[in-house]
Amino acid sequence: MGNSREEKRADLRARLIAAAQDQITQHGITGLKARALTTQAGCALGALYTAFEDLDMLILHVNARTLARLGETLKAALPAPDAPPEASMQALASAYVDFACANRALWIALFEHRLPEGVQTPDWHRKDHAVLIEVLIAPLHALRPDLDEAGLVMRARTTFAAVHGVVLLALQGRFVGVPLDQLKSEVTALVSAMTRGAHLGQDAS
Repeated sequence: MGNSREEKRADLRARLIAAAQDQITQHGITGLKARALTTQAGCALGALYTAFEDLDMLILHVNARTLARLGETLKAALPAPDAPPEASMQALASAYVDFACANRALWIALFEHRLPEGVQTPDWHRKDHAVLIEVLIAPLHALRPDLDEAGLVMRARTTFAAVHGVVLLALQGRFVGVPLDQLKSEVTALVSAMTRGAHLGQDAS
């Protein structure tokens, strides 16, 4: 009996996550409505709140799924371990741009979703984001072997933020964003400049 109840709850959660993912893909995170997604999931509105604490927690699970797919994409894009670090950085940036463009609404949801004031992001979801930094550590270490672990993590965060900012502004259609048809080449140029600068930074230190 207990196992059957847990299985039913797991199935409900899976259906709600899949429906929310589809709704966000179609309408964006601002267009996600509880009634529409529960209808798509084939359950009552109240069932949402038995499966998840609230709609925000459901969105976190959708975002976790997106992050897992993004992480797999980035890891798969890495060239052979003995490849030059510049090649690894370019491969990661290229895969990031491709993923963001192909999954625009879900990708934007990763960064636009905000929990209510006073509500902390669960530790498990914080850990989901770690892959965005972890994949950069090895090539950055090859570029800057003089940096300690804390320094590498900080440089990885800065590198990610630089590339992400360019992609975000472009996909949001901001006035200062680069045109989408030039996004890939501009990110390539940015990463090239950053990798050259990494070597210069090592020489200067």
